[in-house]
Amino acid sequence: MPPQLSIVAPVYNEAGNLERLVAETHDSIGAAGLDYELILVDDRSTDGSRDELVELATGNERLRALSLERHAGQSAALLAGLRAARAPLVVTMDADLQNDPADIPDIVALLEDHDVVSGVRVTRRDTLPRRLASRVSNLVRRWFLGDPCTDIGCALKGYRSHVLDDLPAFNGLHRFLPVLALRHGGGYAEIPVGHRPRTSGASKYTLRGRFLRGILDLCGVSWYRRRAVSTTAYSLESSTCHSSRPRTSG
Repeated sequence: MPPQLSIVAPVYNEAGNLERLVAETHDSIGAAGLDYELILVDDRSTDGSRDELVELATGNERLRALSLERHAGQSAALLAGLRAARAPLVVTMDADLQNDPADIPDIVALLEDHDVVSGVRVTRRDTLPRRLASRVSNLVRRWFLGDPCTDIGCALKGYRSHVLDDLPAFNGLHRFLPVLALRHGGGYAEIPVGHRPRTSGASKYTLRGRFLRGILDLCGVSWYRRRAVSTTAYSLESSTCHSSRPRTSG
């Protein structure tokens, strides 16, 4: 039987964080009484993260450890986890422990009435250049796309699984996931969440690389949103129409 909640996190060189991540998630979600699965997707780490995931998954029926065939980036790892998710509700987060799993139950509660719930970091634990770059990129993205998300850099977000169907696969997807999930409409909400300093591992963030890619991605996503079509089909063989989608929206 599918769980109530799937939690998905990409992993790249996060050895030293994973055991604590699994333990904190279990404590937070278990305390809320939710049946869940934790899907951690290794993006071909080079620091032993993959072996650590295999060890942590041994005997832990809630942890599903996946690995990409080759190093393909954060978006590829995230999308692989989303496609593997079995629950009607999905929460995404980072594996670096800067997201607090204790915020997940509040996101799940908002998903009762919304299709997408986005965390907004109350106190940023980043450098000043990174905070300034994030503020500028958020303003540009929201203006250009009409994106309601005010803090796309916060990976802690929740979705009803049906809005994640048929997502386009491209490098950079993770920065546009909320607006793409809402491309056919739906309810949106935001919630303040914590943000913790990194205690292990190194950030994979680079200002120059993100800026150059971001300009091209904005144009591509804008084009896709204008051209995207819904492929949901309904049966006409009975007086009451039923969606042919195999999953429910919760």
